[in-house]
Amino acid sequence: MKAKHTIAVLVENKPGVLARVAGLFARRGYNIESLSVGVTESSDLSRMTIVVEGDERVVEQVTKQLNKQIDVIKVSHMEPHETVNRELALFKIAVEPHERGEIMHLVEIFRGRIVDVGTKTMIIEVTGDEDKISAMHQLLKKYTIKEMVRTGVISMVRGPKILKSEKEE
Repeated sequence: MKAKHTIAVLVENKPGVLARVAGLFARRGYNIESLSVGVTESSDLSRMTIVVEGDERVVEQVTKQLNKQIDVIKVSHMEPHETVNRELALFKIAVEPHERGEIMHLVEIFRGRIVDVGTKTMIIEVTGDEDKISAMHQLLKKYTIKEMVRTGVISMVRGPKILKSEKEE
């Protein structure tokens, strides 16, 4: 059965690593549903959070191929029940003056923020899991969404377990 799987990849923080990882997915014909990359607590390491759709065989194949990459330090399949997943979305919506109060109330319910207000637009920021972002998106469709951008998922394992290279453990 196809499902979404989150894979955390600890890599060396240097040019070309992202291109090689993305190329690996392309060569295998796997689509990257979401990809977030950022520096870690150690400036010489970056962490990629990759969401891929497929069955367990796909995840196993991707993990094996990632582990063969020279700049990859560690690969972890993130189990949904063991992780905290978050995503950030920005929505720019067209807004009339009489709609502002209703929109502000909606943003408050979702624990979002209004980060910019223009004469005819508002930019709303929402952080949460994929379902929360999608729910907000659905509700904002009532208005004219001029632009929307989502960061992609980032994940962290709950509790004391951490994703570190063997040399740091």
